Amino acid sequence: QKRVSFFGGRAATPEWSPRGDQIAFTHIAGDFRIAVMNPGGGGLRFLTDSWQDEAPTWAPNGRIIQFFRTERNSGRTSLWQVDLTGRNERRLETPVDASDPSWGPILP
Repeated sequence: QKRVSFFGGRAATPEWSPRGDQIAFTHIAGDFRIAVMNPGGGGLRFLTDSWQDEAPTWAPNGRIIQFFRTERNSGRTSLWQVDLTGRNERRLETPVDASDPSWGPILP
């Protein structure tokens, strides 16, 4: 074990990328945001900037991260995706509130 998170706030729900070159996690410093960093702890980048985004999970191709977002004041949750640039977010429609996404393996 080795600590790699030497930045302000806390880190939770870490997930290794499929290639092992990045770690996605929930950065908690007031708001909850999705962030990525390299395994050595450098290269910190925030991918979301909302009130409460958490529980990242990697797409099998390592290019998209799913997470869930809680709406302020309502407590409603929904699934979202963001690419590694952090510029392309989209909500995934679900019949009811949803949380804690998880990608399955690539099927043949």
